[in-house]
Amino acid sequence: MGRRFVSATVLWPRTLAMPPLEEVEARLQGREVIAVGRRGKYLLMHLDDGQTLVAHLRMTGRLSIVAADSPLLEDKHTRAWFGLAGGDALVFNDSRKFGRIWLAERLEDVVGKLGPEPLAWDLTPEDSARIRRRKVAVKALLLDQTVVAGVGNIYADESLFRAGIHPLRKASTLTDAEAGRLYDALREVLNEAIQKRGTLLRDYRTPYGEDGYFQNDLRVYGKVGMPCPRCGEPIERIRVTQRSTHFCPKCQKELIED
Repeated sequence: MGRRFVSATVLWPRTLAMPPLEEVEARLQGREVIAVGRRGKYLLMHLDDGQTLVAHLRMTGRLSIVAADSPLLEDKHTRAWFGLAGGDALVFNDSRKFGRIWLAERLEDVVGKLGPEPLAWDLTPEDSARIRRRKVAVKALLLDQTVVAGVGNIYADESLFRAGIHPLRKASTLTDAEAGRLYDALREVLNEAIQKRGTLLRDYRTPYGEDGYFQNDLRVYGKVGMPCPRCGEPIERIRVTQRSTHFCPKCQKELIED
């Protein structure tokens, strides 16, 4: 916060979701970052004229502030960088090219469809009823960012395990008690993961270059064939909405509908 932008360089055009680069350069020139925040999985840099520079890291994206002569500016995986007054640069590095950046005049144009934040959400009977109207697999529901914002694949699996709910259970079959149990498990898992700086799988690092270590506490994700920590049954893996999904077939029994 308090830094001003002086330039914008985009090396991989698709990294910039909107607007065109020429417009970004003009609109960023001289703008000051007055606040930094988050909405779901989107990182938000609020500027002094009401605009917001938004970044979504996806799987391998990283944001770093480096000196003007940093080798990171020449790294083959650097997709964009923004010059800062004083000579430093804000660098977006992304080996798999899935990450995106927006310069939004209206933040709602980027994040307006997101559901509630799970850590700031008080589950009401109305919310529970809304969830139970959906006749889709509950795992798919958790990954739907319009239903609840910011839940990823790992944390969905871990939350369903703690709640004792099969990932293929239709959301419409959940009782109020089960919906409440899942809500509590989701918040518990996310809070623990934040305290332990995230889950280190392949490329992830914290903004300070440190490793996360919640992977040491994963109970089902990535544990195929290993004994369930609760009952000893081997953990199984299936695919739900094209995402690898891990569960205990004994502790998370699938509801058989008539």
